[in-house]
Amino acid sequence: MDNHTYTAFLGWKRIAAGSLEEMLRETKRRIGDKPPEELLLIFEDHSGKQIDFDLRGSVQEVLDRVAPKPVRTGPGRPKLGVTSREISLLPRHWEWLETQPNGASAALRRLVDEARRTDTGRWRGAMDATGRVMTAIAGNLPGFEEAYRALYARDRARLESFITAWPEDVQACVLAGFDRASALGSPAPVAPFPSALVSPLP
Repeated sequence: MDNHTYTAFLGWKRIAAGSLEEMLRETKRRIGDKPPEELLLIFEDHSGKQIDFDLRGSVQEVLDRVAPKPVRTGPGRPKLGVTSREISLLPRHWEWLETQPNGASAALRRLVDEARRTDTGRWRGAMDATGRVMTAIAGNLPGFEEAYRALYARDRARLESFITAWPEDVQACVLAGFDRASALGSPAPVAPFPSALVSPLP
């Protein structure tokens, strides 16, 4: 099991939260063996990404399906957890990278790690996570677009004013996400994504 935390909503009601195992056990207990009548949404809290799980069968069967696969051991060079992907850079970028100690890959990893440590990057990531959850759960609720803009403007009072009529658990989730992001700090309000990308869901 991973060390992330998760939150499950059934309709607009939060039914489970915690580690992957805790969330899945409680979610399975709440919905039983029949497909839920309301929409079930499960989010990974750090990223705000929605994740689908196969909840068929017993609790143990559900947990077995998400358990990490055993690491295969044998002769040969061990894997270091490095993922190879193609990136596109301009010639001047490659020229600079080639002058860095330990090669281009090491330089890129250092740059990414440094960016992840900055307050702005961390705050933006936490803010985007809250925005993703808001869009998935509350995209059709009144005041959504105004609330979304208030989130990115770091205006808690305005945010609260636009979500006051929302279901209680949805309000609590959004404000908790706002507070987590605010605790990380930010030098200035950050512009949200274009409104076309956050239109209410059909």
